[in-house]
Amino acid sequence: MSVDGNTISGWQGSSGMIGLFSIVVVILCIIFVWVVLQEVKWEALFRYPKSTKARMFQVIAAIIIGHLLAKFMLEYWGYTVLLRVFVE
Repeated sequence: MSVDGNTISGWQGSSGMIGLFSIVVVILCIIFVWVVLQEVKWEALFRYPKSTKARMFQVIAAIIIGHLLAKFMLEYWGYTVLLRVFVE
């Protein structure tokens, strides 16, 4: 079994597109969570909800929750791709 240069190039291109797609999904999920977190009443947690520390907490929370949401979505997408192979 031999692997030629076109096959390797195709694999690299496919991996690159999957990587780019994953990055875009993660960034969009973080932005989505940031927008949702703006609706939270931060006065209950912080004395000064507009302070730098409170904003940094919101950024970190958006990154963590957004990453978890993106991870779930990408894993779910991967499972559906595997199911498509199973059905065929």
